[in-house]
Amino acid sequence: MNSEVRGRLTRPERRAVIEDAAAQLIAQQGYAATTLLQIAGAAGVTKQLLYQHVSSKRELYLSLLARHRDGLLARIGAAMAEPGDPAARIRGTLDDWFSYLEEHPHAARLLFRDVTGDPEIEAFHDSMRASARTANAEVLRRLAPSDDPVDVEILAELIRAATVGLALWWIEHPEVPRSQLVRIASRTFVDAVTRSSRQDAPR
Repeated sequence: MNSEVRGRLTRPERRAVIEDAAAQLIAQQGYAATTLLQIAGAAGVTKQLLYQHVSSKRELYLSLLARHRDGLLARIGAAMAEPGDPAARIRGTLDDWFSYLEEHPHAARLLFRDVTGDPEIEAFHDSMRASARTANAEVLRRLAPSDDPVDVEILAELIRAATVGLALWWIEHPEVPRSQLVRIASRTFVDAVTRSSRQDAPR
């Protein structure tokens, strides 16, 4: 990007360029090893200009996490609200989940690998995990009502952890098509949900 084009960027557009550069660097080399000077270079701006948009590396990283968290939740939230049988809704939600990660190849590393050691960033990840677990539990209560709230919590966490683990596995196996991930995961989750529903059904 040349200086003439950079000069025409609005403030939000320039911030987006900086965030994209930071996402790529942090995903590739880690939070601790990435410096603001490197981010400025990758974004094509001076460090002085970078500081007009970024107060600190931590602030930039938290903003990146929030951006992808909100984008991912918005994507799967629509799928969760779609009408249909449980199997179709689970498949649709999983497809939207992995579709977002496919479109944003650095998102999985940023969202699911917390290796910074920074208490504020760790707290963000803890909150994100809790929110995902709560969202899963709400969906499960609609799809397969249970009399035991602990059963729902366990299944919600199982789905959350398995999906995150599969997303990280996919980073190392990019040749695997999204459709195959969705097929295997949805089959497993549908089976778990329907089994739970049958066990809780009155006899």
